[in-house]
Amino acid sequence: MSVVDTLAAGVRFGAEMFWETWWALVLGFTIAGAVETFVSEQRMSRVLGGSGLRELGLGTLFGAASSSCSFGAVATTKSLFKKGASPIASLAAFQFASTNLVIELGLVMWILLGWEFVLADYVAGLLLIVLLAGVFKFVVPESWFAAAREHVQAAEGVRDPVCGMDVDPTSDDVVTLETDSGTEYFCSESCKRTYREEREAGERQPSLATRQGWRLAAKNAVGEWKMLWTDIVAGFLVAGLIGAFVPRAWWTTLFDVGAQGSFTWVAASAIIGVTVGVVTFVCSVGNVPFAVILWSNGIAFGGVMSFIFADLIVPTITDAYRRYYGLRMAAVLFVGIFVTAVVSGIVIHYAWHGLGLVPAQGEAGGTAPSGYTTYLNAAFTLVFLAELYLMYGANADEDTERAHAH
Repeated sequence: MSVVDTLAAGVRFGAEMFWETWWALVLGFTIAGAVETFVSEQRMSRVLGGSGLRELGLGTLFGAASSSCSFGAVATTKSLFKKGASPIASLAAFQFASTNLVIELGLVMWILLGWEFVLADYVAGLLLIVLLAGVFKFVVPESWFAAAREHVQAAEGVRDPVCGMDVDPTSDDVVTLETDSGTEYFCSESCKRTYREEREAGERQPSLATRQGWRLAAKNAVGEWKMLWTDIVAGFLVAGLIGAFVPRAWWTTLFDVGAQGSFTWVAASAIIGVTVGVVTFVCSVGNVPFAVILWSNGIAFGGVMSFIFADLIVPTITDAYRRYYGLRMAAVLFVGIFVTAVVSGIVIHYAWHGLGLVPAQGEAGGTAPSGYTTYLNAAFTLVFLAELYLMYGANADEDTERAHAH
């Protein structure tokens, strides 16, 4: 087969996987957009200051509800951490859950790999959060987190949240406001008053019964597409090209460390899975098509989970940690997530084997009837077009009406 033929086969393979998962992506982003619209983020951020089981659970729940791409999750987590959220609630729970325990990831995994992988993703993901929280609580000194918080504040400076001007918090003229999420600084009383009014208005959540509420939900759903479409396209394209160009023998050699079924093989698969996840740069939902390639070519079941969990330590995100929190905390996050992803993958591998939930090696595919794909895709394409209209067309119609009114 020529290079051109192989290239075409890879693109076709990626496109086929995208076709199989289109409806699931639209459904996942639609639900995520609705949750983001009708659940108050301000109230959410107020309860993440502690380091107990309650905050760990709430951080996980809010993270899963605040679906985001890896880069968006890191940025949101930084804001929560800067405002006073504890490392356990923000860096361990919220950040991981908002990329790896979200609806759209589970739906795509269900279609391409099967329900056993979806359930394993949630169970192993919760285990990883608990392990990472344990590392933060018992291994990393509190002074390191305090220094990381100071690094965030120093890197960004103190700005008036209304006008955006730099503010000197030590000045006698500075205006302050104590909130549940920390102290806010303003350059004037008018900015403080505006902030309070906007904050009070922001706490009045849009209603499910209003057109405006669903327009905001559609806007948030389309916003998810804007953040993630490059990762999604890259994930399917890379998976298709690797499936076409990389010989199966190469993968067999890569995962042939120790006898299949031995602890050495399982541990090596988990370590290799995380390493491949780091070097491929593919994040969030885009990891799942690549995981299909790994699973079809001999990686252990737990290695698939470890690979998927590596999306938060790809080089570009690790560099964001360095810029936000400093080099030391970036190293803590990289090593902590790497190790806990490996351990979680190993544990879930043996747990699922013990329960008889591991599919035959290389067997992939969800439980949705294949004949329904066309109908589901057609139905959710209409949903997607309606969301585009609510975000763009409806606004244009209102602008025209206002112009005629004037």
